[in-house]
Amino acid sequence: MSYDRDAAPVWPGLRLLPWEGEGGKPCFLSADGTGGVLSRLADEIEAEQLCDGADVLKGAVAVLDDGKAGEHALRLALRATTQAFGNVLRVADSRGARLPVPDDAHEADYGADLRQG
Repeated sequence: MSYDRDAAPVWPGLRLLPWEGEGGKPCFLSADGTGGVLSRLADEIEAEQLCDGADVLKGAVAVLDDGKAGEHALRLALRATTQAFGNVLRVADSRGARLPVPDDAHEADYGADLRQG
């Protein structure tokens, strides 16, 4: 399966997990932020997915740099790359949804700090 961002909307208070449920549906965890067993397992799987993505990227670059690579090798590299990219998007969406949302006053100060930076 491939990650579909439209099928995994951000739900306040729920963590998007790095695996799919039955039929490819997204899985969510209601966590209180204390780092329970499922949260730690999800953290470990996300870390593995990110490492796998880096390895797949290296392999895809090697295939693209090989002028003798045939259609089969290119298709395999593209399939692995799209799967890894979907995993990385899922991790990014999950982590991004858990970032604290600044209040308006703090956001204005933060933006000013960036412009002066």
